[in-house]
Amino acid sequence: MALSLYIDRASPLHRRHPVAKLAAMILFFAATFLLDDPVPIAPLTVAVLVATAAAHAFPNLWRLRWIVGPVFVFTLAIWTLFYPAPAGGAAAGTAPWRFGLGMALKLETFLATGLLFLATTTVEEFAFALRSLGVPYRAGFVVTLAFRLVPVFLESALTVVDAQRCRGLDFTRGRVHQRIARYVPVIVPVFIGGLRRADRMAFALEVRGFSSGRRRTGLPRPAANAGDWLLVAVVGAAFVGYVTLWMLGTGRIVPR
Repeated sequence: MALSLYIDRASPLHRRHPVAKLAAMILFFAATFLLDDPVPIAPLTVAVLVATAAAHAFPNLWRLRWIVGPVFVFTLAIWTLFYPAPAGGAAAGTAPWRFGLGMALKLETFLATGLLFLATTTVEEFAFALRSLGVPYRAGFVVTLAFRLVPVFLESALTVVDAQRCRGLDFTRGRVHQRIARYVPVIVPVFIGGLRRADRMAFALEVRGFSSGRRRTGLPRPAANAGDWLLVAVVGAAFVGYVTLWMLGTGRIVPR
């Protein structure tokens, strides 16, 4: 079972410069965040789904379907029920579901864009992009370390679960509280193993001079090409267009 979200493919998005992909993702996030109406948000959702299909990254969406689906349903329901809409008139009952649908599409677009970025960018490329954009090395290391350790901890947890099943522990029988109690033998070794792994990692970082204070070097990487600039330009143009709509008040649903 592959735990990493990166999918090794030969798509055009995979070949783009990591700085261009990170900048495009930030601009795409900002454009999606600006408006509330589902009509202008829907093209962004369609665009990221088309890009996901072109990068052959739909397996990530399918793997996380138990998160993607409930996020859409619960966001739509919560904002429809609790949105402060007008009490009467023709707009009554219209703004809540439109706002809820807009929020649901917005969150789904955020999730799909993030998964697309992680499916087409390795952790090393992500760290390089953060450093190139001026993020301090320590901050970038902490951010990328999370993407490295989460799959490791999940793999460790799955290994312990398989070991307990081989010893006759059934996680599927009994009531809910009984099933939860059976995971205690899994949590303890995973937690202890995590502490040991953190101690070994701290020692390894010190041996490699993480806190030496000297200027760091890195492997030479190819410079951005025309395709990378085209990606940033297209997403940047979309961002400017959505900023214009936001300034004109188009696509915004304001409670009255």
